[in-house]
Amino acid sequence: MATEEGTPTFATRYPEEASVVRRAFLVAFVALGIGALAGIIQALHRTNILRLIPSADYYTVLTLHGVLLVIVFTIFFLVGVFQWAITRSLDRSPPNITFTKTWLALMSLGSLLTGAAIISGVISEVDASADVLFTFYAPLQAHPLFYAGLAVFLVGTWLAGVDWFRTWLGWRREHPDERIPLQAFMVLTTMIMWYIATIGVAVSVLFFLLPWSLGFIDQVNPLLTRTLFWFFGHPVVYFWLLPAYLLWYTVMPKIAGGRLFSDPLARVVFVLFVLLSTPVGIHHQYMDPGIAQGFKFIAMTNTMFLLLPSLLTAFTVVASIEHGARQRGGTGLLGWLRALPWRDPAFTGMALAGLMFAAGGFSGMVNAGMNINYLVHNTLWVPGHFHLTVGTAVALTFMAGTYWLWPQLTNRRLYSRPIALAQVVLWFGGMALMSNAMHVAGLFGIPRRTAEPQYQGFEFATTFGGVSELNIQLALGGTLLFVSTLLFLSNLALSLAQPTRSGLGQRLPAALSGPEDSPRVLDNLALWSGIAVVLVVLAYALPLGSIIADSGLLGPGGAAYPAALTPDSLAGLQAAVADPVVRALEVVA
Repeated sequence: MATEEGTPTFATRYPEEASVVRRAFLVAFVALGIGALAGIIQALHRTNILRLIPSADYYTVLTLHGVLLVIVFTIFFLVGVFQWAITRSLDRSPPNITFTKTWLALMSLGSLLTGAAIISGVISEVDASADVLFTFYAPLQAHPLFYAGLAVFLVGTWLAGVDWFRTWLGWRREHPDERIPLQAFMVLTTMIMWYIATIGVAVSVLFFLLPWSLGFIDQVNPLLTRTLFWFFGHPVVYFWLLPAYLLWYTVMPKIAGGRLFSDPLARVVFVLFVLLSTPVGIHHQYMDPGIAQGFKFIAMTNTMFLLLPSLLTAFTVVASIEHGARQRGGTGLLGWLRALPWRDPAFTGMALAGLMFAAGGFSGMVNAGMNINYLVHNTLWVPGHFHLTVGTAVALTFMAGTYWLWPQLTNRRLYSRPIALAQVVLWFGGMALMSNAMHVAGLFGIPRRTAEPQYQGFEFATTFGGVSELNIQLALGGTLLFVSTLLFLSNLALSLAQPTRSGLGQRLPAALSGPEDSPRVLDNLALWSGIAVVLVVLAYALPLGSIIADSGLLGPGGAAYPAALTPDSLAGLQAAVADPVVRALEVVA
């Protein structure tokens, strides 16, 4: 991590904004530590190596692990890195720093309420629980505190987006003819995707789950809440992933010693995610009987289009780091790989994260295919997949990116680069073992989300070893990941004791092919937002209409047989929507 003497750090130029970023990271890393503790408890419990909790509490610990890591850790890191990116790239402070601190406080309050509802599940003296996992749809019901916390958290993220758009509009008034700087473009397009994606979960929580948990309504339509959840539940994956993309596109080439290969390609990738990320969520519901097969086939087709931005990213990022390697003296067809800064934990962590993401992409293609999905649905294969994507591509990139960002945010050096390097390698090794065991176990039908049964005295015919061998891999991998988390957190904690110093600033170089090489229409955010909304309406209007026509807004859910969309099935849609609304208005009157 060579420094550039004379370059002021972000903390020096924007001390209040740097403080906001540090606070966001603090919440993210506290959630990471608690979530990792819940993870190692599960790994050892499920493999029957060490049981510290009753099996009845396994679901609670699983919920804590999932919510803290995929909601709190990822999104707090995202708002921190996005606050850094938009301030740095537009070179201006937010319009009102009090407003900035307010949305961060709302997100923190929401996380606290939701976390308290989950943890209450293991305290017998408290009459509250939220054993609903990250996939918090009916028929599982949580304490109202869980949903209220989620709603407050969601409002906080929306206000964060408002803050960043206001910052951009202020910049736009002063730079009417300039292209949006790349990092700001990435932040804004990601937030457009987030606003569209969260419509489903907001409707589900505010109009169905929260009133249901408060007793205002007797029942909800489980299939409707599932569909609204997955309307949000798949694009949220890209909400986690796109901050990692931001670091891969704009920071990683710099660390490699080069420059981003193509700014236009990066913009195309983010626009594609705005358009394609939301109309695909039904591919999580291939096994749901209340949705017609045709809608599932359309969702599968849409999902396959999402391979395009991932492949473009692989090409652009690899081309960028190859350029960096050749600037460092690397030669040959593959010999340039040796010239990369492998002793730099920031680079190595991001590179290993990208490598693991490629593997996760292949298992994701399996999940997306209708017929193959039937084989692995609700087995350990699925968490094996997202431990490769969210658990490694996202989480490892965030940790590696922190090693580069830390001096920019604190004016302090990292306590130990060798420990940091060992940490990222340990994470990669631990995740390789654990995710491999999960994928193989999933192929043999071992279920997810449960600690029982233990399959004692029973062996699957695996290629080598058996369930016992897979359990050892899973437990060993989980242990390595927990140790890696401790190394990460302790390294950062010890870094706080380092003396402050100047000269730690880092500049991000311009791309080899800059924004001037791309059509200006790429910066037309209103156009892409409008097209994205139209695509969502096309993908979801008929499936949602069919579900409501079949069982009503508050009905008991779809029948347990395959559904088909016919004119007759939609005939009762008007009454199905109108009746509950009329009843609600009567109650209010």
